[in-house]
Amino acid sequence: MNKKLLLDNLRCIPDWPIKGVNFRDVTTLFKSPEALQEITDEMVELYKDKGVTKIVGIESRGFVMSSAVATRLGAGIVLCRKPGKLPCETIQESYQKEYGVDTIEIHKDAINENDVVLLHDDLLATGGTMKAACDLVKKFNPKKVYCNFIIELHSEFPNSRDQFDKDIEITSLLQF
Repeated sequence: MNKKLLLDNLRCIPDWPIKGVNFRDVTTLFKSPEALQEITDEMVELYKDKGVTKIVGIESRGFVMSSAVATRLGAGIVLCRKPGKLPCETIQESYQKEYGVDTIEIHKDAINENDVVLLHDDLLATGGTMKAACDLVKKFNPKKVYCNFIIELHSEFPNSRDQFDKDIEITSLLQF
């Protein structure tokens, strides 16, 4: 993987959204055709032999790579969204955030026990959203669950992986 290409195209915004946070803006990776291709190729390489049948994109930046990779793996897409955004019957999972409780949901008929599911989001920090998404997906009893991130903020959140079930393989393309 060409990490230099990705790092050269990753915009970092100091003190946003609050002072002391160095925000990693993946939208600059998405606007670069070369970086977008590199991320897609790397994710496909990671999961091409895993039998993935569904990719769950976490709202909203997780939708971008989920779609690109799904087309190459021959997998379907499942949207994991905030409440009220999906038109049919859903199942939900609530989780604690720094300043309150949040909820995510997936269509009730999106995944079944024969699926091998890859969950994708742009960034792993505290891991709360992805942990909730994993818990939500596990309610469907799929064969296997994988998680992937473009960026992992390991130095700032060194224990974020510890909250995930040990049977979930977690990968990230860039670690800070």
